[in-house]
Amino acid sequence: MKMNSLIFFCLSLLVLTTCTATDVSHDGRAITINGQRKIILSGSIHYPRSTSEMWPDLIKKAKEGGLDAIETYVFWNAHEPLRRKYDFSGNLDLIRFIKTVQDQGLYAVLRIGPYVCAEWNYGGFPVWLHNMPGIELRTANDVFMNEMQNFTTLIVDMVKKEKLFASQGGPIILAQIENEYGNVIASYGDAGKAYMNWCANMAQSLDIGVPWIMCQQNDAPSSVINTCNGWYCDQFTPNNPNSPKMWTENWTGWFKNWGGKDPYRTAEDLAFSVARFFQLGGTFQNYYMYHGGTNFGRTSGGPYITTTYDYDAPLNEYGSLNQPKYGHLKQLHDVLHTIEKTLTYGNVSTTDYENSVSTTIYSTNDQQTCFFSNANTTTDATVTYQGVKYNVPAWSVSILPDCKSEVFNTAKVNTQTSKMVKVSNTAENEPIALKWTWMPETLHETLVLGKGEKSASHLLDQKVANDVSDYMWYMTSLDLSEEDLVWSDDMRIKVNGTGHVMHAFINGDHLGSQWATYGVFNYKFEKKVNLKPGRNQITLLSATMGLPNYGPRFDVVRTGLPGPIQIIGRKGDERIIKNLWKHTWTYKVGLDGFNNQVFNSGVDKVWINGELPINKMMTWYKTTFKAPLGEEPVAVDLQELGKGMAWVNGNSLGRYWPSYMAEEDGCSAEPCDYRGSYDNSKCVSNCGQPTQRWYHVPRSFLNKDVNELVLFEEIGGNPTLVNFQTVRPGTVCGNAYENKHMELSCYGRPISGIKFASFGDVRGVCGSFEKGACEAKNDIVSLVQKACVGKETCIVEASESLLGSTSCDSSMTKKLVVEAIC
Repeated sequence: MKMNSLIFFCLSLLVLTTCTATDVSHDGRAITINGQRKIILSGSIHYPRSTSEMWPDLIKKAKEGGLDAIETYVFWNAHEPLRRKYDFSGNLDLIRFIKTVQDQGLYAVLRIGPYVCAEWNYGGFPVWLHNMPGIELRTANDVFMNEMQNFTTLIVDMVKKEKLFASQGGPIILAQIENEYGNVIASYGDAGKAYMNWCANMAQSLDIGVPWIMCQQNDAPSSVINTCNGWYCDQFTPNNPNSPKMWTENWTGWFKNWGGKDPYRTAEDLAFSVARFFQLGGTFQNYYMYHGGTNFGRTSGGPYITTTYDYDAPLNEYGSLNQPKYGHLKQLHDVLHTIEKTLTYGNVSTTDYENSVSTTIYSTNDQQTCFFSNANTTTDATVTYQGVKYNVPAWSVSILPDCKSEVFNTAKVNTQTSKMVKVSNTAENEPIALKWTWMPETLHETLVLGKGEKSASHLLDQKVANDVSDYMWYMTSLDLSEEDLVWSDDMRIKVNGTGHVMHAFINGDHLGSQWATYGVFNYKFEKKVNLKPGRNQITLLSATMGLPNYGPRFDVVRTGLPGPIQIIGRKGDERIIKNLWKHTWTYKVGLDGFNNQVFNSGVDKVWINGELPINKMMTWYKTTFKAPLGEEPVAVDLQELGKGMAWVNGNSLGRYWPSYMAEEDGCSAEPCDYRGSYDNSKCVSNCGQPTQRWYHVPRSFLNKDVNELVLFEEIGGNPTLVNFQTVRPGTVCGNAYENKHMELSCYGRPISGIKFASFGDVRGVCGSFEKGACEAKNDIVSLVQKACVGKETCIVEASESLLGSTSCDSSMTKKLVVEAIC
């Protein structure tokens, strides 16, 4: 069945003026826009994970990288933090973001959800939903469905008002309802199936004039298109034969968690996954992420997802090109666009050979295009076609647009590698120049007096506070006499927590702290305690590190201190237990410094000068600094701090935790082998180092003159080594196979020197190249120096006619490799 809807196609995507009617439709081969079948290359950029000032540059680079569309989620908890109280300001200006996409002449894909997952706090749901009477989330529940429909309709109406759907002449060609529900639907039974069907019907009733999609929903109703998410989707088949083969999330890397290592996915493997997808009938492919960005504020979920959301994306966290991934994919995109008509209209024939080798040929009256694929993980292959032999390296795809000449191979990277470096702030001599003041967090009323805002005769889930803060105090008093059965010389307190961090205080003194590890969030705290006869004040501070965002019924996972909480007395072999969880508990949400917004410069607070305390819990620090010169991205180094939050000029940089070290094991000194299936543990680095040491400071957060940095240190750290640095390419390595062009760029800075240059059988990786068994006879270093030094960008042809003949065997693949300093 072909699904059509009348839309208007603007004569110019850049300036929307006169529009004419056209059909948008889809069938089993492709999406049709303005009467033409299309392949769509898309990339995810989440508007709240960057600043609005960054959007034009990010989207411009995405277009220059060969994308046709930008995909984004819509974050319900960001836009409706309190029920019926909406926020679409600043970095939450969804309409402005879509119009910025439109200004660049790109399409948009709007993933309304409104469940998003996305490693985002609570999967994008506002926590007030959880606290509504009678509600169950993501199932056939009237309370939830009414709220979901209200928010979805709100977004659709906003977009319609601005005429941003393609049916109105706008850029949005697809919209998504729900998200990866097929992964968890079984746990909801028949109610889950009913809810999924309701989602599809509700979406269709909104009459947006463009197709709706559901990702990871193999039993999706025929009114929506089901799509694939994953590292590889070439084997995916839609459940409806009249739906095109679509890939909404091609994972360009992976997210980081506190205690986790740095994930890395090679450019070769990512390109292989894309080429295989289009070889086998794909029509829409989206990179998740194309720019990951930063989890500013308290937006990271998980729990335990880091503040950085770089995702090893083609555009890194700071918005710079992640080379060679960006450039290698751009070249692939350019080739795919040249064969778009053949891919979407041509007759297809695929032949499978031994050792995971296959060929696919697309044929029209005008053109014939070949894909030669070798999915073997160790052995190169030779494909003979029409009497000509073609070498196809292991785990690669060769694309021959005319079935004669190989234009692109996924394993042959002909773009530079950029190694980014941090450069000291030249505006002032940091960190010596930074003068710090401080203040203690106000704790007397909670630690000593046990004063709070609410009392209950049981332990509350921390979500009752609607997630307005990471912090919630649990306070109770315990009257003891020496005649009490539990009294002994060896008394202990035992606390079961899920919080994900807990600090215990007895009679105003810090007893100890406990935190969970990623993936295991139920922990037990047990420590010897010195109680006194009479009244004892027990105060426990629970701190969250992002609420769960994924899994069946993730929304009801307990948070805080669910108990039991016990005092245990030991007398020889005898254990006496006094249960406290049914005591009267008093609660307070947040910390006074947060509630009073001491991180805002306009707030009148007395900061203390003089000797600076270090490694002190619950302490606020403030300093002023000059913005680093230039326009390069800025990062702040928080290496000696413990755990807390940071603000620049009142703008939250997010949670920091540099004292949390990445796991010791799993890293390899050997270069990552791109061959073979990728997963997030395959190629990792940063073992035994701070999980995250550097934190992005967007230029838009900075003033031209004086800037203010405020830190809240929760567990104790040393701010005196904090400093600001800029991020730029330090070493760039050009790579070009024979008869291709080697291009180097320092992106706004001159190339200052050439460390290595060779044409032939070069071995190694950027930073550690070695000459191979053969190379050109000419002085390649001098030649490249003349062509490149002093220039921002240079191009050198990798050919024997320019570089000289080599002694390499004729069967050997030769390449020009250059290492330069910016």
